[in-house]
Amino acid sequence: MPPTPSPRRTELLDACYAYLLDHGLTGLSLRPLAAATGTSPRVLLYLFGSKDALVRELLARARHEQVGLMAEALADMGDDSGLEDLTDRLWAFLSSPAQRPMVRVTYEAFLLSLTRDPGPWAGFAGEAAREWLGLLVRAQPADTPPALAEARATRALALVRGLLLDLLACEEPDRVAAAMRPPVHPVTDDGPRPSGR
Repeated sequence: MPPTPSPRRTELLDACYAYLLDHGLTGLSLRPLAAATGTSPRVLLYLFGSKDALVRELLARARHEQVGLMAEALADMGDDSGLEDLTDRLWAFLSSPAQRPMVRVTYEAFLLSLTRDPGPWAGFAGEAAREWLGLLVRAQPADTPPALAEARATRALALVRGLLLDLLACEEPDRVAAAMRPPVHPVTDDGPRPSGR
């Protein structure tokens, strides 16, 4: 059984997490991190073992916090809620301005984990995908065949992830949100139509 974290370790983990959300992962260094959190690199290394171990713990926290918040947001959905409602709820949660720092950090970690030498980010993308898929599968009606529930969850997650990446890249929320649920009929203008001649 792992030892109970000390109050100081918990306090510093919270402070490091806030720093991570503000500054991102790229170029993360112990010296400025320690200065910003009111400690020293030596204390961080003593409490967390290594910089890589601290980064892995911060990434796990970001992933678990995001999934936990989303699970709460989905908890009040009835069993008859369709996957479309579920996907809409997922999009509304993750695309909100309040979630932008966490989404940016998790995307950064996701992409870094896919590089040839992922270092402390190794496995992050796969772990995140499995957690999100598990959440989306469980949120579907209990009588949904497992393979179908997983396929639907995969499609919904891919849609939301792709649109979030576009949102982060362009900061055009209206355009990206419109793509989340496009109109059933094509939009046409009221101008004259060609005669066909």
